[in-house]
Amino acid sequence: MTVAAENVVIAVQVSGDIVTARQAGRELAAKLGFSLTDRTMISTAISEIARNITSYAGSGEIRLLVDDREGRPALVVQAEDQGPGILDITRALEDGYSTGRGLGLGLPGARRLMDRLSIESAPGRGTLVEMWKWVPSGA
Repeated sequence: MTVAAENVVIAVQVSGDIVTARQAGRELAAKLGFSLTDRTMISTAISEIARNITSYAGSGEIRLLVDDREGRPALVVQAEDQGPGILDITRALEDGYSTGRGLGLGLPGARRLMDRLSIESAPGRGTLVEMWKWVPSGA
């Protein structure tokens, strides 16, 4: 299969949108030839970052696309919001750290499930989380 120029945008405002984003990620991963295990990891990572949007920012969006990362095709997930931002990104990526009522597993868990994860954020300026998983060779 040739990696198609997919671009899916899901508005995230309520908890039901998390399910929509998760399913869209699972469907795109299946089209790209990811294994069942990888599809589960991708959809779980999407759930974690989408839940952060509803919990901390109130609303935002998840973008799913296929793009080149580090010279290889990847399924890219971007989660963006205009919420309060993350004061300490390094700390936010530590297991167990949370500024809310959560267990502090969302961002570190998503990072473990994907091949790469980066965060751009500043207090009062929102957050952009980008994570990706390499498209399987031969896809």
